[in-house]
Amino acid sequence: MAEPWPVEIRLSKDRRSLSVTFDNAESHALPAEYLRVFSPSAEVQGHSPEQRVTVGGKVAVEILKVEPVGNYAVRLNFDDMHNTGIFTWGYLRKLGQEHAALWAGYLGELEAKGLSREPASRR
Repeated sequence: MAEPWPVEIRLSKDRRSLSVTFDNAESHALPAEYLRVFSPSAEVQGHSPEQRVTVGGKVAVEILKVEPVGNYAVRLNFDDMHNTGIFTWGYLRKLGQEHAALWAGYLGELEAKGLSREPASRR
């Protein structure tokens, strides 16, 4: 059976979330901050799990642009100039399905590393 395929990708008017709906009626609203800190880019993920970077200070990040990449993904351009992550349909679906667990883990990492969701200028 084929993997679910996106039928709609919509950036919110305030640019703070991306909604993805699949052809199996599955739908996810993904906050910009969540997408930014879980960017699949090498800058964030590294080249191995040990190299993964915990990104803080992105509570107010916005998505400036959503660009198609072939027929398998989108590139998100964030207002902090990060734009190297290629979000495949499968990865977006995983982020939606595992949002609660991934977000809880991220918040735990921030706390353990003494980081904040707030930018340094706001602390």
